[in-house]
Amino acid sequence: MANILVVDDEHGIRDLLWEILNDEGHNVELAENAAQARAARTRERPDLVLLDIWMPDTDGVTLLKEWSSSGVLTMPVIMMSGHATIDTAVEATKIGALAFLEKPITLQKLLKAVEQGLARSILNKSLAAAAAPRPLVAPVETMGYVQPVVAGPVEAGLQASQNFLLDKPLREARDEFEKAYFEYHLSRENGSMTRVAEKTGLERTHLYRKLKQLGVDLTRGKRNGI
Repeated sequence: MANILVVDDEHGIRDLLWEILNDEGHNVELAENAAQARAARTRERPDLVLLDIWMPDTDGVTLLKEWSSSGVLTMPVIMMSGHATIDTAVEATKIGALAFLEKPITLQKLLKAVEQGLARSILNKSLAAAAAPRPLVAPVETMGYVQPVVAGPVEAGLQASQNFLLDKPLREARDEFEKAYFEYHLSRENGSMTRVAEKTGLERTHLYRKLKQLGVDLTRGKRNGI
């Protein structure tokens, strides 16, 4: 389950997006203006933001610029509008928006954009973790000497998946990370698809389809469960 922030001044649009995304198993926070969006971004730290361009107090592009310039644009943002021009969409993309959805938004386009946005969110977090200095071996002082403690197989596998991401094209790196990500959770949950669906925030049918697409061995978790 992901945390998604929906920012739109139209009550009907907010309710519709909440209903769709909630049915997909996500935790959805709603904001009707930029002031509420700022507070929600700080409070909830969303994995993804759906941001309307035309709002009465501060427009979405200005808010996006504000987040970008202050260094808090740490999550993917998908812009939405029924009146924006191509120039506006291009400007938003240059600032840092992941995608642009034109209203009225179809269900297929919405779910596809959200899936891509959450995949980017997972990848960004993985790259940030890989860039952070973290030794593979931690010393533990015991009986007057220092004994190395080596990470277990699951943790070592996750660290290895983080290391190989940086030298690959984005699409290839994302697929490899997602495969390692799901294999990790399958191993941790001893192959239980129900628990993996709960942990990853995906509906079971979508999870099965995703695992098949990535070529994940569904029996691996049960063979190597911990």
